[in-house]
Amino acid sequence: MVGLLAEEERLRVFAALVLGVGDVEAVGRATGLSAREVGKALLKLREAGLVDGLEVRGEVIKAAARGESEAVEEFGYADQRVESVVRTFVKGGVLVGMPAQDAKRRLVLEHVVQSFEPGVRYPEKEVDVVLRAWCEGGGVDFVTVRRYLVDADLLSREGGEYWRSGGYTEAG
Repeated sequence: MVGLLAEEERLRVFAALVLGVGDVEAVGRATGLSAREVGKALLKLREAGLVDGLEVRGEVIKAAARGESEAVEEFGYADQRVESVVRTFVKGGVLVGMPAQDAKRRLVLEHVVQSFEPGVRYPEKEVDVVLRAWCEGGGVDFVTVRRYLVDADLLSREGGEYWRSGGYTEAG
């Protein structure tokens, strides 16, 4: 949340909403931002679950302030964030890029690892076939994705076999 509000335009828009500014034009006047800047900031604030429409989600803010990340996720906004990140890097079932930020990369990798059944051991060739399908025509190398999956403890390997690891949660 701190990172989200560290961006000046978003902070100004958020502050205007907290103060009860009632419409997008009024937010623009109160913040001195263009309609485009206000819209962009509102989109990010909505994706993060801090606002709903032009209303501040007080319960989410309070839960975050108490350090209750589980409570924040109960409001359903964690799922929206996951979907937003995945949509950015997966187009038509193909990885078009890999996030530089570890947390976002983890979300994308958790999405990809769903291609592998829990409890099933796969030979490296099968893993490569699955990952090639994810990477074909995109901007990511399947070997790199395989390495990321292992490094993130989403896939384990031994003796040329791979399997889905304990580092994966169903939220991904």
